[in-house]
Amino acid sequence: MELYQLRTFAAVADEGHLTRAAERLHVSQPAVSGQIKALEQEFDLRLFDRASSGMALTVAGRELLPLARQMIEAADELKRTARRLSG
Repeated sequence: MELYQLRTFAAVADEGHLTRAAERLHVSQPAVSGQIKALEQEFDLRLFDRASSGMALTVAGRELLPLARQMIEAADELKRTARRLSG
């Protein structure tokens, strides 16, 4: 599990669509799809239900999303603190 995968997970959850999440993250749609698949394989569970209209979080995805957001925020706080200390 990598931080960029968690950021992708959160972006897809927010946007409800792989393409919009890819645009938001400035990466390709196949990259977003691959990152979600890698997380799902690592966790051994589905995070999203896929439909032609977009992506919806599964029960497991809804439970893990707040934890992913906490990790993202902690990493962002670490970076802000490091910048403050170096400047």
